[in-house]
Amino acid sequence: MAFNLINSDTALRAMLKAITTGQKPAGRISDGAGLYLLPLVKGGSHAWRFDFSIHGRRKTLSLGTYPATGLALARQKATDARALVAAGTDPSEVRKDARTEAARERADEREAQRREAAQLPPAGSLQALAGDWLDHRAGAWTKGTREKIEASFERHVFPHIGRVPIGEVTPGQVRECVQRIEAAGAAEMASRVFQRLRSLFRYAVAHEHLTTDPTYPLKPAEILRPRATQHRPALSAQDAPAFLRQLAGYGRDPLMRCALLFLVLTAVRPGELRGARWVEFDEAAGLWRIPGERMKMKTEHLVPLSRQALAVLAELRPLTGSGPLVFPSPFYPSKPISANTLNSALARMGYKGEATAHGMRTLFSTSANEAGHRADVIERQLAHEERDGVRGAYNRAEYLPERRALLDWWGNRVDAMRSGGAQVLPLRTA
Repeated sequence: MAFNLINSDTALRAMLKAITTGQKPAGRISDGAGLYLLPLVKGGSHAWRFDFSIHGRRKTLSLGTYPATGLALARQKATDARALVAAGTDPSEVRKDARTEAARERADEREAQRREAAQLPPAGSLQALAGDWLDHRAGAWTKGTREKIEASFERHVFPHIGRVPIGEVTPGQVRECVQRIEAAGAAEMASRVFQRLRSLFRYAVAHEHLTTDPTYPLKPAEILRPRATQHRPALSAQDAPAFLRQLAGYGRDPLMRCALLFLVLTAVRPGELRGARWVEFDEAAGLWRIPGERMKMKTEHLVPLSRQALAVLAELRPLTGSGPLVFPSPFYPSKPISANTLNSALARMGYKGEATAHGMRTLFSTSANEAGHRADVIERQLAHEERDGVRGAYNRAEYLPERRALLDWWGNRVDAMRSGGAQVLPLRTA
């Protein structure tokens, strides 16, 4: 038996009271368009449900229990689910992805709490001096860079020589430390850790915590095996049309589809895209102003927006425009999507090992250079600045008219690759 739900919580409470006291049978209370409340389900609670059909299958989504989830909130959740279905996305799959992301973030938070609760290192130890060195160098790094350096020490250095007094660390201990990392298959990390240890010991010598740098007699070529330079996988110009056409039909997650397309159109770094805030965009002027604190070189960067990029923003407005972030986490709206989210989406499309989010910059750079655009303009658009801080302060708008023309050309080129004639290509599978 189904009731017609009156548009108020008061009427709903009265209806539920009649059911719980036995004055009316415990039937489904329908709100229309697939949304309904099931009174007195397991445990005596009242459960919101939403029925929908997608890809020829009928499915049901749980939307919480009443009264914790009130009428207005249940309707909003149902509206959001209907929007996903209309875009060809299964709301239950989006929820599953969000839960996986949330579990990863909770694990990261637990690990951070574990580290915070750990015992402080002995005064004068390598680990204690590393903390001073990190604080001293913090102004030259982004927050993310510092976190990566600190994490590399916590994983590869501190467990082995972190509690050794800084003046007692030997060249042999440093050599064993980096060779241990290399033996685990992380040759690039071994090289980075060695350079970071060398910088730490130079700091210790400069501040008279020791008189001899134990890394001085060590040469990377003598303690680490030669290795070929590894570059991030990037789409070739030949593979780009197929990828872009597949991306246009990527209905699993509209936010990820827009994020990847916006990344291609603007050629910014993935971290700059993930942290994008709506206040940074002047859509009337067709300009994205990325503040210096979010840039690798700590200098404000201006990104002209092609009509294709503006169209992506217009599509995103109904999805995320009510909050500050353009690309919020689906589970924690106050945080941006995680660093792995974009590459995970590429992997689900079948491009694992063939393309990365950062590699989209290579696609843009290669295409623009081959088309004969000025190298200086391309490099400025990629925010490859000189490390002269004084000059950089005046460069944020350099070549702006040419860069606008460049990104307009690139937007049209992307459109052409996406249209690609009438050829039908099979979708990849992850």
